[in-house]
Amino acid sequence: MKLESYWTDSAAPYEGRTDALPTKADVVVVGGGFTGLSAARALARRGASVVVLDAAGVAAEASGRNGGHVNNGLAVDFATVAARVGSERAAAWYRAYDDAVDTVERIVREEAIACNFERRGKLKLASRPAHYEALARSFERLRSDADPQVELVPPERVHEEIGSSRFAGGLLFRKSAQMHMGQFGRGLAEAAARSGALIYDHTPVERLQRLRGHAHRVHTSRGDIDAGQVLLATGATRVGAFSSFSFWRRRIVPIGSFIIVTEPLDAQLAQALLPQRRTYTTTETLHNYFRLTPDNRLVFGGRARFALSSPRSDAKSGQVLREQLVGLFPQLTDVGIAYCWGGIVDMTQDRLPHAGEKDGLYYSMGYSGHGTQMSVHMGECMAKVMAGDLAANPWRDNPWPAIPGHFGPPWFLPAVGLYYQLKNKFA
Repeated sequence: MKLESYWTDSAAPYEGRTDALPTKADVVVVGGGFTGLSAARALARRGASVVVLDAAGVAAEASGRNGGHVNNGLAVDFATVAARVGSERAAAWYRAYDDAVDTVERIVREEAIACNFERRGKLKLASRPAHYEALARSFERLRSDADPQVELVPPERVHEEIGSSRFAGGLLFRKSAQMHMGQFGRGLAEAAARSGALIYDHTPVERLQRLRGHAHRVHTSRGDIDAGQVLLATGATRVGAFSSFSFWRRRIVPIGSFIIVTEPLDAQLAQALLPQRRTYTTTETLHNYFRLTPDNRLVFGGRARFALSSPRSDAKSGQVLREQLVGLFPQLTDVGIAYCWGGIVDMTQDRLPHAGEKDGLYYSMGYSGHGTQMSVHMGECMAKVMAGDLAANPWRDNPWPAIPGHFGPPWFLPAVGLYYQLKNKFA
């Protein structure tokens, strides 16, 4: 079993530039994941000189360590969001995710990125009868206010969707998609470079020095760059200068998410398990998410443990996930696990993205485990914002207060984990 991401291991990595950094740029993008690469592509196509800096490998952190889903729909219940902010704003935020999936598909098409992008829909599976009743209640509100294509899958039909007896129905989001994250990440980086962006990997930003307005001197391990604008697209990274940015540190909780990938399954077994080959999530508080790859591997993830990623932690979490996998699919008891890895999810208190400008720095982050499509979309949106179109930011009216008691490392995760385990057991 390899303790690394299947997506990055099965795709050729993008090699960043090795020449000297320029001393000036119109825009410096901090973070070479999907947000940063998408923004760099869009900004360079507008004629800006753009430098992308990543402390590790390009698209190798959250962008290359996720479940391979490109899902529409909010990460939280639509009715809950609507009760807080009103139906009109909640519907606008929901449709931003529709737009985000469309953005990924358009870029794949425009740049001819071979990444197995397919729209097969997402099925949210009710883990208990009470969960199905909750889905049925939210279905009518969601269909009338935001998504007429959403479809309820009743208990008597759920066997058509999944070869497991553990589920009591589901809610189908037809606009959702899936793709190979490593191949897309490389393709997006190549597209940004073709557009004129200069991409440097393994180049951590050590400090940002504000000069005036939006202009900053960016101090890096390779030298300094004077930037007219800076976009922070770092997520919850623990590498580089992010940990010194107290505003974001107090608003984002880095939570570990863990994934295993099986050896290739027999084609008939794969068809019996997931005949529609959609992306899938469960409704439990500590939920699982899964999908098949084109070569019939099952990618299976979840919050296996409330711990941050490390080789030892990943291995322990992989065992937890394997037990969960076999609990859902006893047919896989003897199937080998080929990959296991963990990564950081940049979780916010409201589980919604946040983007804008703070102290002369532009930012977009906080995708809360639902970010593949929105990160790509927000890269393009923030390129427009930085060109003066503030209305291009769909999250501009989303307040972002600090999390009480949170000043740095998430000391409270064990207590949170215990709370969610109890909630998961009894809800």
